[in-house]
Parts: sequence; C-alpha cells; structure tokens
Amino acid sequence: MRSPFAVHWRLDPDVTFLNHGSFGACPGVVLDAQSRLRERLEREPVRFMIRDLEGLLAEARAALGRFLGAQPDDLAFVPNASSGVSTVLRSLALSPGDELLTTDHTYGACRNALAFAAEASGARVVVAPVPFPLESSEEVVSAVLASVTARTRLLLIDHVTSPTALIFPVERLVRELRARGVDTLVDGAHAPGMLPLGLDALGAAYYTANCHKWLCAPKGSAFLHVRRDRQGTVRPLTLSHGAASPRRDVSRFRLEHDWTGTVDPSAYLAVPHAIEFLEQLMPGGLPALQAHNHSLALYARATLCRALGIAPPAPESLLGSMVTLPLPPGPGPAEPSQLEPLQDELFFEHHLELPVFRFGAPDRRFLRVTAQAYNRAEDYDRLATALS
Repeated sequence: MRSPFAVHWRLDPDVTFLNHGSFGACPGVVLDAQSRLRERLEREPVRFMIRDLEGLLAEARAALGRFLGAQPDDLAFVPNASSGVSTVLRSLALSPGDELLTTDHTYGACRNALAFAAEASGARVVVAPVPFPLESSEEVVSAVLASVTARTRLLLIDHVTSPTALIFPVERLVRELRARGVDTLVDGAHAPGMLPLGLDALGAAYYTANCHKWLCAPKGSAFLHVRRDRQGTVRPLTLSHGAASPRRDVSRFRLEHDWTGTVDPSAYLAVPHAIEFLEQLMPGGLPALQAHNHSLALYARATLCRALGIAPPAPESLLGSMVTLPLPPGPGPAEPSQLEPLQDELFFEHHLELPVFRFGAPDRRFLRVTAQAYNRAEDYDRLATALS
C-alpha cells in the first residue's frame, strides 16, 4: 500500500524511492505548470524573452522571497547550488596566503570549487575536522572556530550536510564569524522545504540553495542570496548584456544575474507553483509537512539502527528529513566510476533506491535515507529486512 500522498508524484511505483536528497522529485502539478510555461515560451519566443520575462522573474522572486524571509531583489536564480557557490568564489578578490575555511563534511563539488579558487589566487583551503558520529552541535562550532585565523577570508559551511545529513548550527557560526570580520557562504542545498528559513534574519553574506530538492521544484532551479552590502562585487559566472546596460531603475546585481544568455527559464518560473503545492499538501501547511517528514526520518533511523545493531550517530535535534547511518565494512566498487556494490544490490534485487558511499576513510561505509510525503514507514521496514 502506497502513501496517500504518493499520487502527486510520478515516481516509478515498482521502486521504493528513499533518495529525495540527491535530485529531489517534482510533483505532477508542478511539472504541468512548467509545461505550460514552456508552451507559452515557444508560442512567441521573442515576446516571452524580451517583453515578459523580466516581470515573470520578478513575480517568481517575490514568491520565493516571501518563502525564504528575504528581500526579492537580494535573490538571483541559478541552476543549482554548486553554481551559486562558484559564483561567489569566482567573485572574491583573494590574495596569496588568504584562507578559505570549510569542514570535512562539505559537498565534494563545493570542495572542488574551493580548491580551484585557492589555486588560481595563491590562497589555501583549510578544512576543519568535524567528528561523525557526534554528540552535539557544539562539536561543529568548536571545530570551525578553532580553525579561524587572521588570514581567514570566508567560511563555506553546509546548512544540511550532504554526506552526514546533519543540520549545522549556521545561525551561530554566521554570528561568530561576522564578529571576527569573516564572511560566510552557506551552502543550503537541502534546506528550503526541509527547514524553516529566514535569510534576512540569518545575515549571512551569501546563501545559496536548491529549489529542486526539498522544495520540489523542477530540476535546474536554485537561488543565490547576497547581502546588499556584498552585491557590488558578485558577478555571474556568465556575463551578458546586463554588464553594459545603461539602465538605472534596476540594480547592477539584478541586470547581470537576470540575463546570462538564452536559457529555458521555466524551472525558475515554476518555483511559486512548488511553494504553493507544498503549503497546501497537508492540513497545517508546510510546518505540518516538515514535522511529518522529520518524524518519518526518526522512524527510519530507529528501525535501521535496530537492524544494523548500532546506536544513533547524532542527536535528533541535528536531523531534518534525512538520515545517514554507518554500515559494516564491505567490498567497494571495482572502478571509481561505479556505484557501491551494496547500492546496486539493494536496487536491482530489492527495488530500493538509496545512496551507499564512503566517507571519512576508504573503509568507512555509510547509507543515507530520506523521508518525503510519498514515503511511508513500511518503506524503511523493507530496507531493514533487506539489510538484515
């Protein structure tokens, strides 16, 4: 028996999908809205791109800004959070000896972007080691603050970590780093839709996140939020006509980021439809959905910990709708490009879709499961049985 909410998604009914965290899953009603936008674009491309798009983007940003607790003009649409991270890093005026601080839980693509920025400028990447398992968020704060020096220019910190599924204490870290004169770039890839957000109140210099994960918008929709006092130096990865525009009614930040060449903007414009869908899915709105998913994630963790014979590796307060658990050592893939053998076995033999990966050391193997409205408790019971 499927979850009563599963009807809203077009997921394969023969697969138990426990990996909302990788690419999300877009509800049918949002995909239909995107299709209508594409049809409108193709009926009259010049009208859509030249006459209509600026206003449509403004409407989408307004809806997203209300959802995020942010001023719409401080938001720029980008195709993914990795692009948002690279946009900020490429805009920094770094000098030899400057330090870019992050943790060892940082998403691999963002770590690569840090390495590129450091190599190009003579700066260096400093990695604060955060333990996992861990007992409290104080271990995160202590690890980061112990790595701050007089040369630290930027902290890149995950709001919800990809490998370990932990909610990091970004509010405190932003405050502590700002008091030391250090800007923070928050990689919030998993946060919108999973956690309540108030970006203006947070006060980070930069915050980027995906809309196509827990916000359930179409693939290729994300945003970059830049604090007003930092917008003058942040340039998009692709400069186009906005860089030379004589207009004075719109900020340079808006002019440059709203037009970076011809793209299909339908994923951005469908974001308000995704917000509306999530807010209306359950009685009680989005808070009720977030509470439901959190409770389901805790059920998954308890069930899988019993099956694996392990203790929970983190307190409940550091979890949202996603859980990572350690596995016993096991054989790895024959080639680096291949998936873990256990991940393939779970998929092909048990029709369970979830990631299995190495983290921290070559012999440290983990699995990660997610909880979304289309899931139900029996999904994790099936996984526990398969693992046993």
